Amino acid sequence: MVTTTPTRRRVVRRDADLSGRVVFAIVNYSVFLALAFVCAYPFYYLIINSVSSNDLAALGQVRWLPTGIHLSNYEQVFQLGGLTQAAIVSVGRTVLGTVAAVLASAFLGFMFTQSRMWGRRFWYRFVIITMYFSAGLIPVFIVIRNLGLTNNFWVYVLPFVVQPFFIILVKTYVEAMPTELQEAAEMDGANILQVFFRVYLPNMTPILATVAIFSAVAQWNSFQDTLIYITDQSLYTLQYLLYMFINQANSLAQAMQNGGNISSIVDAATSQTPTSIRMTISVIVILPIIFVYPLFQRFFVKGIMLGAVKG
Repeated sequence: MVTTTPTRRRVVRRDADLSGRVVFAIVNYSVFLALAFVCAYPFYYLIINSVSSNDLAALGQVRWLPTGIHLSNYEQVFQLGGLTQAAIVSVGRTVLGTVAAVLASAFLGFMFTQSRMWGRRFWYRFVIITMYFSAGLIPVFIVIRNLGLTNNFWVYVLPFVVQPFFIILVKTYVEAMPTELQEAAEMDGANILQVFFRVYLPNMTPILATVAIFSAVAQWNSFQDTLIYITDQSLYTLQYLLYMFINQANSLAQAMQNGGNISSIVDAATSQTPTSIRMTISVIVILPIIFVYPLFQRFFVKGIMLGAVKG
């Protein structure tokens, strides 16, 4: 009869635990690498097709590695009219709209935690109910027109300053902060604005970074407001131009192939096609917002967790 000593049993158990952790780590990393690949591949596909031979990209033969690399697509697309002005408008609305939304969400989220605020519960519910009910497109358009915001840059900023979802995140985050901070500041003679700007606002960086990411992405990607409220071409955004150029990709490609003042085509590898137009403009539009996330990523997870769970 074979017996095992307690020491041997502990060694076997430890080896089994180690093997289990190794297997779990391999499976865990494999799953997340697969998910990361699924998320990143569409962007990679756009980029390699925008710099590859246009005739091969049009046939769908560029899938993993770029072939016949050239940058003439970008040189020709950047010569399209209105692209620079649209970029300025997009950057302006993103920066101003994000700053306004962050400050408004921070202040309202803070104020809705103040029991001394007159009608606090009513005003909070009044703001939140707009998440679920809307007057509809036509009444909103009439209001925007009567306010003089059609064909006005501020139509990109003002209607999006108050965002109920952001206010909920900030309010929940502020409620998790110690009330002793405000009590100490008020004992030193601070009023409500001083408490907000000097005490709470500097300690709200994670949730404000989260709100900034959400707002910046929404502002940068929006094109329907341009479609509805804007007819002045000097106020077109990059996303709206992308929408127009994709719809007109066939005619744009034909115009570039005909030469004109846009480009001189050398061969089929650099001859513009509807596919090359779509791929190149898509890359130009999406790359700037992709670089925003890494700047705020270290705050994002903490902010969204603390802003979503009370207590």
